[in-house]
Amino acid sequence: MLQFVASGIAIGCVYGMIGMALAITFYVTRIINFAQGQLMMVTVMVTAEVTGLGYSAWLGVVAGLACSCIIGVLSYLIAVRPILAFNRFGFGWLVSTLGFAVMVENGAAWLWGPTSIPFPTILNNTSVHFGEAAVLTGQQILAIATALIAAVVFEVVRKRTLFGKIGMATAADPEMASAFGVNTTTVAIVAFAASALIAGLAGVMIGPSTFANPYLGDTFGTYGFIAMMIGGGTERPVAALYGGLLLGICAEGANAFINSRASDWFPFLVLALILIV
Repeated sequence: MLQFVASGIAIGCVYGMIGMALAITFYVTRIINFAQGQLMMVTVMVTAEVTGLGYSAWLGVVAGLACSCIIGVLSYLIAVRPILAFNRFGFGWLVSTLGFAVMVENGAAWLWGPTSIPFPTILNNTSVHFGEAAVLTGQQILAIATALIAAVVFEVVRKRTLFGKIGMATAADPEMASAFGVNTTTVAIVAFAASALIAGLAGVMIGPSTFANPYLGDTFGTYGFIAMMIGGGTERPVAALYGGLLLGICAEGANAFINSRASDWFPFLVLALILIV
């Protein structure tokens, strides 16, 4: 029992970080960047490629996160800003962000090929025992710590800094914020870069447990969206982390008590129940 709860918390932190990344873009711009899973994938692929060339894994992580942030900003400038300028209250951004996700995914498949490549183990070779009931790898513990730090930093910036207050004002009423001299475009760019950074960190946390694959973003992007919906994190992004924890524990419980493939479909059952309620 304790083992699947501990494992669920670890994987739930990854889902929660992706959900929080999705919620941040919605919180500031009132749109959901459906390319967020692909931004996570870019970090994983670049890290694996740099490591495969013989460089340090941590150098690969830095390069991967930098690429993710750059593409995150481009997703706003290419797929979001023109749509909002044309019709702020429409849903054209849904199609444009999905289209941008397909472009990034196909670009990665063309660049690296459609097959998986190894991802560095980082801390997967170490483990910590919690009595005789549960074992977590160093990578899983790092995932939990990273998610908590990301959540705390975001809340501190949001509530305790001038930029955070400007972001809250932009989220509440972008027209009024702009009338008072706030550069809403800069706020949105920073939000998209920050969300890409968090999604990239989630990729680094899950990478050692999977292979680097151009299509990795589809699955984890969906799980992140479900985590955001469970947590109701569109108004308070950190709440997506709570949703991710619940989703992770439920998915690992389904693996333990139903079958080893249950986590592939169980999150969608959870989402269906949430939408019904």
